[in-house]
Amino acid sequence: MFKTIVCVKAVPDPKRASEIKIDPHTKTLTRANVPLVLNQLDKHAMEAALELKSEVGGEITAVSMGPPPAAAVLKECLAMGADQGILLSDRAFGGADAYATAYTLARGIEKIGSPDLVLCGMASSDGSTEWVAPELGVFLGLPVVTGVKKIDESDGKWWQIEAHIDNGHRLLKVELPAVLAVTRELNTPRNISFSGIIKARKKEIATWDVKALGVPESQLGLAGSPTIISDLRVSESKRKVEILEGTREEKAEKLVQKLAAAGML
Repeated sequence: MFKTIVCVKAVPDPKRASEIKIDPHTKTLTRANVPLVLNQLDKHAMEAALELKSEVGGEITAVSMGPPPAAAVLKECLAMGADQGILLSDRAFGGADAYATAYTLARGIEKIGSPDLVLCGMASSDGSTEWVAPELGVFLGLPVVTGVKKIDESDGKWWQIEAHIDNGHRLLKVELPAVLAVTRELNTPRNISFSGIIKARKKEIATWDVKALGVPESQLGLAGSPTIISDLRVSESKRKVEILEGTREEKAEKLVQKLAAAGML
């Protein structure tokens, strides 16, 4: 049976980004008062898994690392059509950088069992490092393709992939099992149906902590993160505003003169 694992992330609602604070001591985001939503690019990863399941069959497992409220995004994945959801949640996972996040996800995937395919969104809206998928591939010992915009062939062990690069794309073949980091160009995520919501309510989200993964806490979370933020400051943006007086023609003339004096014309 074809086994697909989709790594998803619960991120602060972008619509309320102004409410996100930064802890001055740990230099990490404080998101307690901001609701969590499913990372948009991860929806495209879920859609890819569902489309592939319709072609080759198999089972889809959605995996997320985060606090207990992150279980809600896994419920959303179940409502979309995932077969099971697993939440990696422990205080020891807190403050993880991309490296520690990828390590934790890799250990969780290994506990689930050898997948045929691991799908991730290209980046998260809160961190946007684009490092988790490549590092995940290293920890799992699997080939990685980033910037996936089209799966041209998904038959057998060798898949043909079209991936994004600046000012173009690249065509390549990758042997499964593999890790694919997808872009929004790959597909259009489906809407959740009422029947999907009902089915999701009947499914339980499994929660695994440090003991379940069987790894030392020194390799997880903030303790296992090699990325150190030495300083963090709030950027202030100041603009000088000048109101031009006069008729429409006079205002236009003044504006042209000022732009010319500033060397912009």
